[in-house]
Amino acid sequence: MFKKSFRVIMLLGFILVLSACGDRIETLSGPVGIEFEFPNPDLPAVSIYIEGHGQIIAELYPEYAPITVHNFIDLVENEFYDGLRFHRIISGFMMQGGCPYGTGGGGSGQNITGEFADNGIENPLRHTRGVLSMARTPVDFDSASSQFFIIDGAAQHLDGGFAAFGRVIYGMDVVDSVVESVTPLDGDGTIAEDDQPVIRHIRLVNGSQIELN
Repeated sequence: MFKKSFRVIMLLGFILVLSACGDRIETLSGPVGIEFEFPNPDLPAVSIYIEGHGQIIAELYPEYAPITVHNFIDLVENEFYDGLRFHRIISGFMMQGGCPYGTGGGGSGQNITGEFADNGIENPLRHTRGVLSMARTPVDFDSASSQFFIIDGAAQHLDGGFAAFGRVIYGMDVVDSVVESVTPLDGDGTIAEDDQPVIRHIRLVNGSQIELN
């Protein structure tokens, strides 16, 4: 079963409410390809489609980062990420996107509490390959907004200091393709505007199966 949209609400904390309404979801774009079974169909998941590269499926973990997941789902449901870009990419480290300006200097207009140990919140998720985490400013633990990153290699030095909230379960080859397709302008991973990979859209998905393109 699956639901076409997820709503995460606050009720003595965050509670994930899933409503089943069918056996399959429609293909997100393009022709039907292979079928994919979710490791845990009860978790919310997102499909991230990157122009010229393909589709990534990531499951989200409201049990460990409820505020972060709620914020991300809200932005996805409002199609905030559609057309935005990955502006910072470092091979073997991560690819970062979600800035409306494509510079790393913007957000959604709302900041959230950082759910990680250095901010007094236990979060057992580690920054291993494929993990999704929230970007923030160096000096403010509660400055995360819309910018997120996907770990390309391993980044254990981020554990405890950044809010990991999801993990890629399909499409790490797409992540690798994105990382390998660009050449940063500097050691900080800055990507020239014309070369920044574009997020066509991010959509909520879930169920026992999804048709992948």
